[in-house]
Amino acid sequence: QVQLVEHGGGLVQAGGSLRLSCAASGRTFSGSRMGWFRQAPGKEREFVGAIGWSGANTYYADSVKGRFAISRDNAKNTVYLQMNSLKPEDTAVYYCAADWRGSLYSSDYAIWGQGTQVTVSS
Repeated sequence: QVQLVEHGGGLVQAGGSLRLSCAASGRTFSGSRMGWFRQAPGKEREFVGAIGWSGANTYYADSVKGRFAISRDNAKNTVYLQMNSLKPEDTAVYYCAADWRGSLYSSDYAIWGQGTQVTVSS
């Protein structure tokens, strides 16, 4: 079983940047599709973006396209979420997730991290 641990959350001013990381341990990271999601207080969990195993293919929600970028370092079993031009509405708990089946566009993930808080002040 893979365990996922997110790091890098914190408080940032609007317009600033943060980079989240998600480290995987346990079962092989190989072949995994990785996703990032977020959940703001009182709202449903929202898809942010996903990256395929090779890192060549990514897919983003319209709300973050052009501002966020996902990358991965398979040698380090780590996936990253670079967040630029942050807005107060980006405030949420951010979760990474892993799965080994399905397409890049699927929101079904088998394994989830515990989440990290991102707060963007205006």
